[in-house]
Amino acid sequence: MSGIDWCVLAITLLSIVSYGLWKSRGAKNIEGFLLADKQLPWYHVGLSVVATQASAITFISEPGLAYTDGIRFVQFYFGLPLAMIVICVTFIPMFQKLNVFTAYEFLEKRFDLRTRLLTAFLFLLQRGLSTGLTIYAPSIILSTILNIDITYTTLLTGAIVIMYTVYGGTKAVSYTQLFQMGIIFSGLFIAAFMVVHMLPDNIGFIDALHIAGKMGKLNAIDTKFDLNNRYNIWSGIIGGFFLQLSYFGTDQSQVGRFLAGKNVTQSRLGLIFNGLIKIPMQFLILIIGTLVFSFYQFHQPPVFFNKAEVQRIENSSHQDEFHKLELDFQEANQYKQQRINQLVNALHSDNVQAVNTARADVLEANQKSQIIHKKVTDLMIKNNPKADTNDTNYIFLSFVTQYLPKGLIGLLIAIIFLASMGATASGLNSLASTTVIDFYKRIYNKDGGDFIYLFMSRLATIFWGLFCVIVAIYVSKLGNLIEAVNILGSLFYGIILGIFLVAFYMKKVKGKAVFYAAIITEAFILFAWNANLMAFLWLNVIGCLLVMIIGWTLQKLFFRQ
Repeated sequence: MSGIDWCVLAITLLSIVSYGLWKSRGAKNIEGFLLADKQLPWYHVGLSVVATQASAITFISEPGLAYTDGIRFVQFYFGLPLAMIVICVTFIPMFQKLNVFTAYEFLEKRFDLRTRLLTAFLFLLQRGLSTGLTIYAPSIILSTILNIDITYTTLLTGAIVIMYTVYGGTKAVSYTQLFQMGIIFSGLFIAAFMVVHMLPDNIGFIDALHIAGKMGKLNAIDTKFDLNNRYNIWSGIIGGFFLQLSYFGTDQSQVGRFLAGKNVTQSRLGLIFNGLIKIPMQFLILIIGTLVFSFYQFHQPPVFFNKAEVQRIENSSHQDEFHKLELDFQEANQYKQQRINQLVNALHSDNVQAVNTARADVLEANQKSQIIHKKVTDLMIKNNPKADTNDTNYIFLSFVTQYLPKGLIGLLIAIIFLASMGATASGLNSLASTTVIDFYKRIYNKDGGDFIYLFMSRLATIFWGLFCVIVAIYVSKLGNLIEAVNILGSLFYGIILGIFLVAFYMKKVKGKAVFYAAIITEAFILFAWNANLMAFLWLNVIGCLLVMIIGWTLQKLFFRQ
């Protein structure tokens, strides 16, 4: 990056972080640290909820996912609006009425202590692993920019976020997120404009979408029912509904956002705002990915976007073989560019037959490029069996650093860092609150004062921060991060949601039955995932329903009382 970009990056980060810390001025008690004194208005709640989910993973990985797989991932969010309605009607009034710090306090009141602790433990496990992924994402940026080992950038990123969260707690996180979301949305529109602006003079926004569409990248809706298909309208509406309901309704990283609202109305308005803005926001990010794909149809893309892996192979005994593949890839893309120009001319002339012929030629040429790319990754594995051969997380970052003008590069990278800080800080804050409220305060020290609970909350934040940094160091093999984080959540969210739905709606089922139902179901879900029995979104549906069914059956057969 240029000196201008470094200045923009530093000024943006320092301004927003300083603003958040100044507004929070350090929490004085546990309610201020964990729930921002329950004084946040609806727009703070709404933007904080959006920002908590929109981590650096979203802005790094999602354009890359659209580049390689099209925009069908948007179907993942189709169940979100309905989930927001259910949470507003059922979850928020219950949590606010009981005046709880965490969602899991309610479970002890409804069932027993061990059900509360089991659910809290499942949350801590999945959120700790997921937060590790959010730390890893910005580490990719620093590693690429500074050209140093990603382990060191992971340690640096983790240290910054831990210190920031330990000082300010939820209030600092919330005020920072309010500011950062405005910059994030501005940056996204600027990025979309710049991609189109840098296309050839005869190619406009509509042409770019046409090209992406002809090459299978605008596959937004798939109506075919298939349990093994990750993204179709059925998995999105049904599986997505259960996943979003569990994430926003039972995950403390989100529950803590709307519990910080002034009252039930403010919390509800915040979640409704999230439901309205989330799908358009994700659609925009995916469209940016398809525009980058169209851009690279007219410009030479690298044979592999992860520069660190490219450097390793170039410094190995396979250097000559790699360079030969690199030349083959360039020739294949030059041939593809000729076919793309023919497709553009056919589109401009509205000649349907010519469009179909050119499209077939383009797809054939694109297939040749993909074959060469596969040979490159095979060579990388041959050189180093531990090589990271999934480069989708580097596609958008490579485009930003190579093609965008000075100043804008620094701004967009600052946006990605801010998103990471907001999501990671929210994750650490929720891990700390659950650890202190559901374990330390409940089991070890019921009568401690504000000072000791605040101290333990900060200590727990440090512990979980270190845990997440360790996870981040070992997650490079998980492929596309936006998919990895949702797959990880799907292993636990269905079970957690099932426990809460039993608590809300199945009054005759007691603690023992739901406790053993949750354990049995978790074992089955882990088996189903390992055996690849179905796409990950359906694990949320199956997990939730099995907890309810098995819990009801166990209550009837073994735990009558």
